[in-house]
Amino acid sequence: MSKDFIFSEIIKAYRSIIEERYAYDTLVQKYVLPASFDEAHITEVRTYFLTYMYPELSKRKELNEAFESLDRYIKNPSKLLQIIVDSVALILKYGRHLPKILNSGIKALRSFREASEFEKRLMEEAIKSEQEPPFSTETIYSFIRALPREDIDQFINGTRSLFEILHDRNQVKKIIEIVAYLITKMKKNQKSYSKEEIKGLEIGHELIKEGDALFEKLGKENQEQLIDFITYIEISVLDEIYS
Repeated sequence: MSKDFIFSEIIKAYRSIIEERYAYDTLVQKYVLPASFDEAHITEVRTYFLTYMYPELSKRKELNEAFESLDRYIKNPSKLLQIIVDSVALILKYGRHLPKILNSGIKALRSFREASEFEKRLMEEAIKSEQEPPFSTETIYSFIRALPREDIDQFINGTRSLFEILHDRNQVKKIIEIVAYLITKMKKNQKSYSKEEIKGLEIGHELIKEGDALFEKLGKENQEQLIDFITYIEISVLDEIYS
């Protein structure tokens, strides 16, 4: 079996796990939901996960290519900062806060990238185990158990960081504006920036913008409860897996 086939089966299996884990009926049975969380709220959160963090196979190629082009900026934010240092308007508007805002945007994008990297590590464990797909939930959990717990905890912390950035309503609006500006600048200078680089940033912009729209619907109190609730669910699942 090829790596591509095994990876596709990992993606299918893990999407099914997320779909079941965040199904409203499942959550009601296993946890005490915040009083203000109704089925519509939970469904929107699950849809966001499945659309942007763990997309279906048909969208995965585009997303992977986008993140490959974004890697150079995620690993070296100064490359993006260099694009906007000559923008008098942005410098006057955000001043010394500009690098901090941009770094928060990079941190948010890194969270999406880490989700993809997590699936790749599951693929590696699947290859080592020589187990054949389709993979059951317990089989996927056995692959997770083979990874150091601290690595998975770090992945969960990355997801929490993403939601905390989205929760900072003022900052996330600034991130969206700055990334949109970067895209415009890059499009005007396509000799220096490839279509893949521009597309990567456009998809990153969409991920943050849609996350912002999700949080906009929830309200401030619900946003805080959502961050804590998702973190609690993920840690509870890991405790079960590693026990």
